[in-house]
Parts: sequence; C-alpha cells; structure tokens
Amino acid sequence: QVQLVESGGGLVQPGGSLRLSCAASGFTLDYYAIGWFRQAPGKEREGVSCISSSDGSTYYADSVKGRFTISRDNAKNTVVLQMNMLKPEDTAVYYCAARGTTWSTIMARYDYWGQGTQVTVSS
Repeated sequence: QVQLVESGGGLVQPGGSLRLSCAASGFTLDYYAIGWFRQAPGKEREGVSCISSSDGSTYYADSVKGRFTISRDNAKNTVVLQMNMLKPEDTAVYYCAARGTTWSTIMARYDYWGQGTQVTVSS
C-alpha cells in the first residue's frame, strides 16, 4: 500500500525551528518529486517547497526563502523540511505529496498525499 506520513510538527515559539519528515511506504521516494504544502485556517493550500528527483532542483515560496530547506534522506526513504526562524504566519497544517520526477506547485499534479502535520508558531 502506497502511503506518505508526515511527522515533526508541533508548537514552537517565534524564531524557533522544526524539522518535518515525509516518510514513504510502498514506494521509493527518491524516484519521485516531493512537494511540501501548507494550509492555514481559512486559507487555501499553498506550495511551500519542492524537490525534483530528476535533477535535484528545488523550489521555495518567497515567504520561506532563506528560512526553510528541503532535502532527501534516501537511506531512510524520507524527505525533510528544515524550518528555521519560524514566524506566526507559518502556522498551518503541512502536507507532503509525491508526483512524477519534476516538482510542481500545482496540487492537482500530485498523485500521493499524506494526512498532514500541525505546525503552530506562537509565544
């Protein structure tokens, strides 16, 4: 059974860090492009960061550039989103998704989705 599971969310103070992981079962993540998306209350889901499998290229939304880093841990069949200098506006449910080999910010192009992990940035 193909499954994606996010972990690492939680409550953190502004300026803090969290490390989100996207783990796969039933398939090998390094063959797929992975996207991290987030959805805040009352807002549409948006693309945060993506990584391709074809060439390792990455994408970051302007709002997270310089603060978030996406990377692969192929030995663990996971993709990690390191989030530093967190802000209250980063509060959202974070989802990972998998598709083809090339990243996209268009959610409909992703084939597999996790259930999400809550990130709350608050003092």
